[in-house]
Amino acid sequence: MSTEKLIGKWTFLDSENFDAYMKQCGVGLITRKMAVTLKPSLTISCENGKWKIVSESTFKTIVVEFELDKEFEETTGDGRKLMSKFTIEGDKLIQEQKAIKPGDKDSRFERYIDENGHLIIVSFSFTLILQHFTFSLRYPIRNILS
Repeated sequence: MSTEKLIGKWTFLDSENFDAYMKQCGVGLITRKMAVTLKPSLTISCENGKWKIVSESTFKTIVVEFELDKEFEETTGDGRKLMSKFTIEGDKLIQEQKAIKPGDKDSRFERYIDENGHLIIVSFSFTLILQHFTFSLRYPIRNILS
């Protein structure tokens, strides 16, 4: 299995400890309560070495564009500015976020496909969070009718 299997559109299934993670990042109560109710879709693409991750929900669309092994400034969904860098480790797409401002926290996210074919996003930074997504596959009409 390779990171190419990450590419596609993914539908949110569930999340664990996301509220605790956001609280430790300093995200306010109202934003946290709204964020934990969202069920975002996630689209991961890569063209000519340029990756793009799009998280879409009824509240907000967040787009992160990057090249592997190159650090860049990222604005998170809650407005924090961090330095981010994506790398590949085995079958995992790794994202390292480094704080710019005092009080912000560093984070590490791993994106990979589990044995059930689900996209898993896990962070072991300071609070363990897990997010599970299932692959959204659209069949052409001719395949459905044949």
